[in-house]
Amino acid sequence: MGKVFKFHKDVDTDQIIASQYLLFPTIDEMKVHTFESLNSEFASQVKPGDFVVADENFGCGSSREQAPSVLKALGVKAVIAKSFARIFYRNSINIGMPVIVSKELYDVVKDGDDMELDLLSGKILANGKEYSCTKLPAKMQEILDQGGLIASLNK
Repeated sequence: MGKVFKFHKDVDTDQIIASQYLLFPTIDEMKVHTFESLNSEFASQVKPGDFVVADENFGCGSSREQAPSVLKALGVKAVIAKSFARIFYRNSINIGMPVIVSKELYDVVKDGDDMELDLLSGKILANGKEYSCTKLPAKMQEILDQGGLIASLNK
């Protein structure tokens, strides 16, 4: 069970982690600035197991891998959106961050709602109702289970 942090349509990678913070040497130093321009308290409020829920085209903009990396470092369990920018989606899978498509969830949840996600069955439970989401292909699920593409290739 985790809390929902809800974001709008077309959230770009600069809004996830602004470019001036890319100069910091580690993801741990960057993560405290996650979503700073959209929700200045996000990094201090998000807890391991919480969820980012967004409208369409989440992660558009530049191809920086730090965008999904700061979310993972903060303990975000998954990003669930109506759609994703393709490079953000691949970068997320590569680092082991679940990115899930659900066409209906965004319209029925609000900030702070409690939610559960079952990646294996492709089901989301929010506000006492069940919603469907994409079930990842077995190979992608295996990559996530092993901590990302590099970890998977190393095994």
